[in-house]
Amino acid sequence: MPGKFEAPRNGGNPPDRPRSGGNSPNRPGNGGNPPDRRRPRRRRRRFQPILLLPLVLVLIVAALLLTRCGKQADGTQTEPRQTTAPTETTVPRPTVISTATVVSQGDLLMHKYLFTADPRFPAECNLGDGTYSFDSIFRYMDPYVAQADYAVANLETTFGGDDFPYQGNPSFNCPDALADSLVSAGYDMLLTANNHSYDTLMTGINRTLEQVRGRGLETLGTRLSEEENRYSIVEVNGIRIGMVCYTFTLSMNGSKPSLNNNAPMEKPEQINYFSADNLNGFYSEMEQIVAQMNAQDVEASMLFLHWGTEYELTENDTQRAIAQKMCDMGFDVIVGGHPHVVQPMDLLTSTLNPEQKTVCIYSLGNAVSNQRREEMRMKTGHTEDGALFSVTFEKYDDGSVYVAACDVLPTWVNKFVNKDGKVEYNILPLDESQQGQWKTQFGLTDALNEELQASYTRTMDIVGAGLAKCQTYLQQAKQQRDQGGSMTDLAA
Repeated sequence: MPGKFEAPRNGGNPPDRPRSGGNSPNRPGNGGNPPDRRRPRRRRRRFQPILLLPLVLVLIVAALLLTRCGKQADGTQTEPRQTTAPTETTVPRPTVISTATVVSQGDLLMHKYLFTADPRFPAECNLGDGTYSFDSIFRYMDPYVAQADYAVANLETTFGGDDFPYQGNPSFNCPDALADSLVSAGYDMLLTANNHSYDTLMTGINRTLEQVRGRGLETLGTRLSEEENRYSIVEVNGIRIGMVCYTFTLSMNGSKPSLNNNAPMEKPEQINYFSADNLNGFYSEMEQIVAQMNAQDVEASMLFLHWGTEYELTENDTQRAIAQKMCDMGFDVIVGGHPHVVQPMDLLTSTLNPEQKTVCIYSLGNAVSNQRREEMRMKTGHTEDGALFSVTFEKYDDGSVYVAACDVLPTWVNKFVNKDGKVEYNILPLDESQQGQWKTQFGLTDALNEELQASYTRTMDIVGAGLAKCQTYLQQAKQQRDQGGSMTDLAA
């Protein structure tokens, strides 16, 4: 290994010397005949012992010197001199044994124009025979979702069924085929707690869960009964990630929340909600959830929050206060939605433990909607923008798990009339590495390509600084861990 002395190749033993055989003709006893003429035996000289005496004295003195050299001044025995180089002592470096990348998509805000049969606006997603397919919405996102280990999206509609009209605002209800397209696109979990969750009342709460779960997708934020946990623990590549989803409510009728100005919710225990008027109650509930997840050996945590003010490009004071409290509780990642525009990112530091950091993106904006600038009072185009947010967890051989990386892929919704004369909506991934090819990749006119480029700039202007802050810290922290160093310097 580098930095170590190599041991002698023969293991340190002296080379073997050829042994003299007992049959040398020059040695007595060789079995040969003595010469015919024998020399007379010489008389042994008496001075031979005298000649040997100096040699004996030299050997005695040498032995005494060696003995003295083997002792310290205080008379204790010293360690024998090493004949080989000492082994270097190195701090064992941790090794990454597993990674898990989770991507999160913004609001699937399913306005009626995405699936209407109105002859003035025939939707691509309406197949005209009472059936639907929403595959075209996700055709360009498929590769980015599929390459993740786990994918989450916010379902901002209900699957209330035929007992309610299929429509958008104010009471969202979407054909069940959307769930099929989300499965095909590679999503794994849908967030079902938001201000539109009760748009088709308890039928919508329950039926939405049944339709989504029946297709093999996980749900988070609502539940079929009080016995179900308010959280999920998802194991991704051997990493146990605790996930929680909550939505705000603007008003309460006693102990019952009123979502989206609907009647007070019949069974409020089936949805995770909080009120800005009772944040302490929300914090107490979250502390219980954190304790329950920790008791089940979660190794990382993500919190999805439906919060904020619609169409505001920055987070409000309540968002910041909640995010800091959740950081103090130990959440690793916070992902926000509801404002229908992208909001900034930040790296939060716990007020209780400076080494605890939380990556937070306050709003992912719309994944898809009909909130076009021509339809909106807000004419900036921000409601057409969204983001696919990714976070990567790493697990080390000592069992520790850390957030290792994060990134943002801006998206833009292209609404156009296709060759069949139908209105089509595509979520376009604005991958910077392919920026020069966007026009041909998505089949855009010069005018639409300019809109696409402007969308990318809008999103990066909002999230760029916070994203760089998060990425810089995470890269430095990873380098520090991989070198076996301390995180103390990075905690400040």
